[in-house]
Amino acid sequence: MKRLYVSFFAAVLSLLLAACSQQPPAGNQQQATAAEPRQPAAPESKPSESSAKEIVLATTTSTQDSGLLDVMLPAFEQKSGIKVKVVAVGTGQAIKLGEDGNADVLLVHSRKAEDEFVSKGFGTDAYDVMYNQFYIVGPADDPAGAKTAKTAAEAFALIAEKKAPFISRGDDSGTDKKEKSIWKEAKLTPEGDWYLSSGQGMGATLQMADEKNAYTLTDEATYLSRKLNLQVVMQGDQSLLNPYGIIKVKSTSKPDEAMQFIQFFTGEEGQKIIGEFGKDKYGKGLFVPSAKKR
Repeated sequence: MKRLYVSFFAAVLSLLLAACSQQPPAGNQQQATAAEPRQPAAPESKPSESSAKEIVLATTTSTQDSGLLDVMLPAFEQKSGIKVKVVAVGTGQAIKLGEDGNADVLLVHSRKAEDEFVSKGFGTDAYDVMYNQFYIVGPADDPAGAKTAKTAAEAFALIAEKKAPFISRGDDSGTDKKEKSIWKEAKLTPEGDWYLSSGQGMGATLQMADEKNAYTLTDEATYLSRKLNLQVVMQGDQSLLNPYGIIKVKSTSKPDEAMQFIQFFTGEEGQKIIGEFGKDKYGKGLFVPSAKKR
């Protein structure tokens, strides 16, 4: 029996020694871990679109409301690789953005204000770019008899005399400045319940005039691009000429990109697009190209 126990313990000891001999030493475990394949590095991130070249264009509501920028900007961006952020406001506000250094290029339509912007040192490289005309529009039955007038000032005088509803932009835009100059020419200060201010862009002002059966002053392009009941009661007067200018803001941090934009608008390709814009839909171009350095 004693021999049997000895033989049993000897067998157990033998099994334990065999099991221990199969475990790798600690050093070998560390080497095996170090030899494991490394995870592939994460791919490098690509530059975000926000880092792409971009300029800010401060412009009037008429260039946007008419649809012109919807045609011009994609053509420019594709050709140049420069993105354009549009801020469409009245000319007065657009010029203020330029003065404050919050725009790179201005596209506006108030020659006197544009010249002052340049003469005060806020702008350089000013160009004429295009023109159209202003219209005085109103109800089809023309209750003020404005169609009988020979000049824009006479038409305004008739509207004031009849106290026919008139909607003013009232936003210091190029159109608003033009309207004020016509009232001044007529030697009148419009006031009373018949004279209302929209404080909005051209499209919204036209819509308001249409709803209220009122008169208003509008640029040709925005009027033609809208389906309204309003009729043109005065056009063609010299005082209703509506020229647009394009100016590089002197404080821009992207002068090369800004200049590329101006050169596109005043160059052969841009001027052709401007001249053709609207012909297929309205039977006439909404703007007349007139590029010339001032």
